[in-house]
Order: sequence, then C-alpha cells, then structure tokens
Amino acid sequence: MSVALSDIKIAPTEDFAACMAVRIAVFVKEQGVPAKLENDALDAGARHLLATRDGRPVGTARVMHEGKTGKIGRVCVLKELRGTGLGLALMQAALDKLRGMGGIERVQLGAQTSALPFYTRLGFAPFGEVFDSVGIPHVMMERAL
Repeated sequence: MSVALSDIKIAPTEDFAACMAVRIAVFVKEQGVPAKLENDALDAGARHLLATRDGRPVGTARVMHEGKTGKIGRVCVLKELRGTGLGLALMQAALDKLRGMGGIERVQLGAQTSALPFYTRLGFAPFGEVFDSVGIPHVMMERAL
C-alpha cells in the first residue's frame, strides 16, 4: 500500500478513546496483550498524540515527563500503515511535543526488543537488562533531547 504522509495528520488529542482503539488493535488483538493491562494509571497524566488518515485513527503515542526526563510510550501504528514512515513521523511529533514542554534534557522509552532498530535510527541507545513486560521482551532506551 502506498501512503503519502501528507495524507496523515498527527496532533495532540483529548480523544483518548480513539487512541485506545489503535492501541487495542495493535497491542491487544495483534500482540496478545491482556486488554485490562493496556490502559494503565499513567494514561490519565499523559499527553496523547493521534495520527489520523481521512479522519480515521491510524497511530498513537503518549508523552509525559518526570523532572528533566521525558518519556514516550504506547507508540503504535496500524499494521497496514507500517513501513510508510508514519512511525518515524509519530516519534518526531512526540519528541517535538517534549521539546515544547521545556526543561527536558533526555528522553526514555521501554522498547520491544523487536523494535530496537527502529528506535536506534532515532538516536536512542539501549541501557540496562532486557525485561518482560506483558509477555513481550523489552529494553529501556534513551537519548538526549
């Protein structure tokens, strides 16, 4: 499928249900994460980004911070749009959102080990040991902002 990124809008959103719809499609239905674990306590205090194509939710991410450390999580793109550059654009939007918050010096995320090459392209480097999160191996990654 050929998709022009110009057809996709990425913006902060208050429409948490739309973000959850994408997360359920990717994490719950595709990857087998238990639905009760997908919505956690961090969602309430996070800022959410939503990618839409023709008004349809197709990707999401959440950003938050603790002091000078920004955090990006729950990054996902619907299967049919992977490989189009949307994931990279969504991550750039998340990094831009963190920059706009001011005072943030570094960014951390917990990456599925299968996604390490993706995050490495964005300047993230792994640290610490591999850990299990909902049955999927993850590793922490960080980069300067």
